[in-house]
Amino acid sequence: MKKKRNMDVEWSYSGSNGPEHWHTLCDWYAEGAKYPYQSPIHLIHGEATDGDEDLTFHYKKEQFTEKEFKNTIHFVPFNTESYVVFKGVEYHLTDIHFHMPSEHIIDDNQTELEFHLVHTNVNQENLVVGILFNLTDKLNWICNDQDNSIWDFDNHIQWFDPSIFLPEKQSHFHYVGSLTTPPTKGPVNWFVFDTVGEMSRLFIEEFREEVLENNNRPIQDRKDRAIYYYK
Repeated sequence: MKKKRNMDVEWSYSGSNGPEHWHTLCDWYAEGAKYPYQSPIHLIHGEATDGDEDLTFHYKKEQFTEKEFKNTIHFVPFNTESYVVFKGVEYHLTDIHFHMPSEHIIDDNQTELEFHLVHTNVNQENLVVGILFNLTDKLNWICNDQDNSIWDFDNHIQWFDPSIFLPEKQSHFHYVGSLTTPPTKGPVNWFVFDTVGEMSRLFIEEFREEVLENNNRPIQDRKDRAIYYYK
């Protein structure tokens, strides 16, 4: 095993550096893999318990830069002005990226696309919001009547309110898991919406060359962890 903690250690979704080998690539990845409650998982409505902890969104229009790393495209905010509050703690939005197909499966349904909105608090603890989408031939990038002019792909600079990714109906699952890319560390509070949105193929085609095909981590064992559902 390579004894180094290095963000540049190459990993992929297949072959000798695929998911089943991530923990062997360096000691940092090995340490993250020791966390017992890994993500993503299969979420089932009939097996979830009613939740009573509110997640509140405090998003605003802000500037993002578009970058390619970790086998996908990321939208990274300049000033991390948007945040959510969970159990009285603020988690600021630090990254938006996507996986194709979806990493989480709901009631045996895997969608074509899953966006992850990654948040971090002052203690460097993560909270991730997952939103599932299917692709459509409609012309609007995100099919909720948003203005396409907010996307400046040529200059890799965007101005948008992250709320554009959220479904109107905000029922969701909540569970504690891990990051889904190396070093797959936990704990991470996951909130996965069960309303499936629509995303234009044109939007995804803007990044087709930079995004690795099938960049979804396989489903992990639920084990004995609790799954909550908020109506």
